Amino acid sequence: MHNLGHTRSVNRSDHLLLTPDTFVRTPLPCIEHGAAIVHVSPVNGAAFTQYTAELEAGGTLGPTPAQRFVYVLCGEVDLSTDSSFHPLAAGGYAYVPAGLPHTLTAHNATRLAVIEKPYQPLAGAAAPSLLTGNEASVTSTALMNDADLQVRALLPDLPAFDFAVNTMTYQPGASLSMVEAHVMEHGLLMLEGGGIYRLGDAWYPVTAGDFIWMAPFCTQWFGALGKVAAKYLIYKDCNRHPIG
Repeated sequence: MHNLGHTRSVNRSDHLLLTPDTFVRTPLPCIEHGAAIVHVSPVNGAAFTQYTAELEAGGTLGPTPAQRFVYVLCGEVDLSTDSSFHPLAAGGYAYVPAGLPHTLTAHNATRLAVIEKPYQPLAGAAAPSLLTGNEASVTSTALMNDADLQVRALLPDLPAFDFAVNTMTYQPGASLSMVEAHVMEHGLLMLEGGGIYRLGDAWYPVTAGDFIWMAPFCTQWFGALGKVAAKYLIYKDCNRHPIG
């Protein structure tokens, strides 16, 4: 049946909700035998770019001049540099510093959440080096002492990093303890479950597969609904003065 123009996707000045029914796949110069779903980029006001890379078996994601964070949504890839080799399966992730030549090669049909951002140096702090890990090996912590809301920090909390990437898992019925409005912007990919997101003055049902961008000072709040836990991957800028 034709959807008659209906979608949950919205594009506002301080937030963006993109749902899978509106995703458009596009080629990127860094991708061979695959395509990208670009969720947000500087063309709509973001200070970073986030996309989902969909690779065929043998497909590759090539280097970028920006720093890059990659999280494996499904499938398997090999991350190769001139001096190292790192296999990454679902839940695996990698931080690749700006300017490091590297290639990610898919073993099979693979989907990657990719975040890219120009690196902002900080006086007195050496730039980060290559880092790999797996989310399952990261210790979770309760947000605001709420055991039903668990956070896994995928990057070290060090001044050298100018952004952070976390997963946040909400048990059914759990929610943020406050409505937030702050200087950090966010890129958020729903991984599992769903709930209700407040963005600005609007309230949106969200579910696995949805992408949300929140501009600085966008009013925001989330509560999990349903019978399974809600989980998302979230980016935020940090550790730099907001005037640049």
